[in-house]
Amino acid sequence: MIRRGPPRILISAGEPSGDLHAAAIVRALSERYPDATIEALGGQRMADAGATIRYPMEGLAAFGVVEVVTKIRAHYRLLRSLQRDFRNGRYDLVVLVDYPGFHLRVAEAAHRAGTKVLYYIAPQLWAWRPERARRLGAAVDRLAVVLPFEQTFFSRIGIPSSYVGHPLIDQTRGPNREQARASLGIAPEQRVLGIFPGSRGQEIRRLWKPFREAGQRLLQEGRCDRVMVAGTTDGTYPSPGRIEILRGAAGSLLSAADAALVKSGTTTLEAALAGTPMVVAYRVHPLSWAVFQRLRTVRWVSLVNLVADREVVPELLQDRASSQAMADQLRPLLDPTDPRTAAQRQGLSQVRVRLGQPGASARVVALAGELLDP
Repeated sequence: MIRRGPPRILISAGEPSGDLHAAAIVRALSERYPDATIEALGGQRMADAGATIRYPMEGLAAFGVVEVVTKIRAHYRLLRSLQRDFRNGRYDLVVLVDYPGFHLRVAEAAHRAGTKVLYYIAPQLWAWRPERARRLGAAVDRLAVVLPFEQTFFSRIGIPSSYVGHPLIDQTRGPNREQARASLGIAPEQRVLGIFPGSRGQEIRRLWKPFREAGQRLLQEGRCDRVMVAGTTDGTYPSPGRIEILRGAAGSLLSAADAALVKSGTTTLEAALAGTPMVVAYRVHPLSWAVFQRLRTVRWVSLVNLVADREVVPELLQDRASSQAMADQLRPLLDPTDPRTAAQRQGLSQVRVRLGQPGASARVVALAGELLDP
């Protein structure tokens, strides 16, 4: 397809973390191509960055086989609309950010229509669906990966990829420990456990009870003075007791906490960048877990351990994610003199180095330029 006039670009993100990372791409593309038309499947962050939201992402995100089934109809309607856009030649380039199941189908639809495809934050096919990697490779023109071991994985099966570094490195660092504790009203001598049960409603529903009980147990034992939860604006956290629910203060809490109980996902890398010792836990629907266990190809689930290529942080998954087990693993991390705390801090420092240098969005836009200006 020969481009005529300013580039027409679609950037697609189906959940909040993708919206955040895609917003940086919108800004970088706008600087390089000030006359470009940039439309999006996304949310408020992309809109604030200057994209025109053609398809709102609200209500799409889901995790797990069973959970995704409930969203099939909405995704199917959206895919049909995008297929029409591609057939009509609406875009010169599609930039897909994370959100693997749906975006693989979008990539294939764009490829069939002759639209160039750049995939940023590659699907974690190395974890449980490596056979789908070749299907992805056939549908994309450029693949930008954000974890150092991913380039090795894709290269091993003959799919070229570019390691661009992790976008978290580019985000403005939050307050330091002293500033964060002051902003949250935490006295210097107080020991604080931070709890991070996720942003999706289904995550909060599955994790809140054991997370709450672990925090309450440690409070009763006197192992910490305060337990604070990184709550979402509209999240529901029943019967918190002495546990404090904070709304919209996740970054400050990560910096302020002595230790953290964190759901598996990108938050674990954010905690690593903050240098906060953590325990990682997660639960999904039992059927989703059974499918994952049958297909998984990696030893660890948390991104921290995967980047380090060893167990830096404890992982408590599915049936092992009990409040008792969480409390047991958190006790030593609330003591800064415990050797296990020192060992984890050293491992987190290694992870921070391995995540690469700043400039991920600029490297992604350079790849986009290779497709738009061949």
